[in-house]
Amino acid sequence: MPRFSANLGFLWPERPLLARIEAAAAAGFEAVELHWPYDVPAEAVRATCAERGVRLLALNTPVGDAAAGEFGLAAVPGREADFAAAFDQAVRYTVAIGAGAIHVMAGVVEPGQRDAARETFRRNLARAVDAADAHGLTLLLEPINQRDKPNYFYDRVEEAAQLIAAVGSPRLRLMFDCYHVQVGQGDVLRRLEAHLPVIGHVQIAAAPSRAEPDEGELAYGAVFETLDALGYEGFVGCEYRPRGDTDAGLAWAQRLGVRLGPVSPSAAR
Repeated sequence: MPRFSANLGFLWPERPLLARIEAAAAAGFEAVELHWPYDVPAEAVRATCAERGVRLLALNTPVGDAAAGEFGLAAVPGREADFAAAFDQAVRYTVAIGAGAIHVMAGVVEPGQRDAARETFRRNLARAVDAADAHGLTLLLEPINQRDKPNYFYDRVEEAAQLIAAVGSPRLRLMFDCYHVQVGQGDVLRRLEAHLPVIGHVQIAAAPSRAEPDEGELAYGAVFETLDALGYEGFVGCEYRPRGDTDAGLAWAQRLGVRLGPVSPSAAR
């Protein structure tokens, strides 16, 4: 059975970040991943994880101007300098909290800009992997389905795999979000198998609801069995929107035969 991490962008949303870390540890999660924690001092995040024995996995690059509809900058032509600044902020924060990976958010791109955006993304990633290598970090690429985020640069895992091949760095890996793959493409198990060599992280949520992974179109018991059979050694991030109380919703784990804990301080490394 895979190891599971709590995505604190969605779980325990009513609590401040440090309290969410404590809740994840109390629920038995071995690791946590974050969205945009930049308003919380890095030293406080790192200390809380260390105190609770929770491993910090990853966070996202800043989105840019959210009020203007931006959702990342890495593939947006003309915003290269802004992406460089955002990426530098992400690297500094990631190193300070002791995490190991950064999801490089591509951004929203109008259809007529797609060719230019692809080249912009490739060039930005080629520069970013040098900084990642200097700090021992992994960079993650995550296609996002067009229903949830219209005109996001990419929604197919094959596009991410092509970019990874084009850049040619082992620091660059695929974040395989089963929810986004199911909504945008389907055939999740075969795509897991096809892209396992470049997968750096897996995420889960029910499709199409994005709730706890015990409803909808995906049989996550089969997903977990496939990951085991393929020899996947990474974490599976629980990036779902709880139907109600987060702790009550964790009953999905028992229904699917998943054990989340217990956690000990030695789990954090």
